[in-house]
Amino acid sequence: MTAYVPAERPTLYFIGVTTTRSSIMKVFPAWAELLQLGEVAIKGIDFPPGAPAEEYREAVRFIKRDPLSLGALVTTHKIDLFNACRDLFDVIDPVAGLLGETSCLATHQGRLHCYAKDPISSGLTLARFLPPQAFAARPPALIFGAGGACIAISQYLMQPERGANRPASLIVSDRSASRLSELKRLHQQFDASFPVSYQHIDSTRQSDALLAGLPEGALVINATGMGKDLPGSPIGDEACFPQRAIVWELNYRGELTFLQQAQAQQASRQLQVEDGWDYFIHGWTQVIAEVFELPADAVAGDAFNALSDCALRVTRQGATS
Repeated sequence: MTAYVPAERPTLYFIGVTTTRSSIMKVFPAWAELLQLGEVAIKGIDFPPGAPAEEYREAVRFIKRDPLSLGALVTTHKIDLFNACRDLFDVIDPVAGLLGETSCLATHQGRLHCYAKDPISSGLTLARFLPPQAFAARPPALIFGAGGACIAISQYLMQPERGANRPASLIVSDRSASRLSELKRLHQQFDASFPVSYQHIDSTRQSDALLAGLPEGALVINATGMGKDLPGSPIGDEACFPQRAIVWELNYRGELTFLQQAQAQQASRQLQVEDGWDYFIHGWTQVIAEVFELPADAVAGDAFNALSDCALRVTRQGATS
């Protein structure tokens, strides 16, 4: 078991896989100054994907009991940590309960709250880059990976209140049949009438075939974690994107193979290619606002742009990730 040391000052934790490589370790102090958070710290807690449940529980118990531990942002482990620690949470926000995952822990008035912030951060990110008429011709969306990021993104895209501003259908692929089964259960709660195809795959060849079957203008998303926490890409180097597709790589750091594959075809296939930078900023600022109990406008609009610019300046001054 890990020996967790009590915090010496108010601390936000980052629960991930390779936290020391993240730009947030250099960005957070600059943001803390910009947001006037005072003398606060950030600290990473690394687990391999699919870590034993007791390791998650040990970390969450520490955060819950330590007076100066204010909360945490959770990345790769959103679903596993939620399942392992559900009984440790004093308050579970309704979206976290529905999705069965948590990306944000926060201690408020001595009680440990868990939240699912990804539907908010993914929705804000999509709203920034999707053209107004992105789904006018009713193209589908293909999401590689059926984990927490896919759950959040699909929940946003499937919202009935979006009306015609939704893809015609979703196609989701994953190497885990159980993940696809759980995703299907959740989708029935989001909108049982929305068409979704669940593809159990075990090779890049199958992923390439899914990509090849898409019509012009489709939305294609890499939500597998491959290219950051895992090596490689869900598709092979011979894969062909559909004409005028909108391609979103959720990662902003790492080898980013999927992003490079899309960029190699960007001109010839007239692709709109997006990386994970805005998603990174939205993900962190939504959690920081919750943990430090900031007003919504502290991380929105012009404030969001200022935070993004600040992060870019810091990373350009020497961050290696």
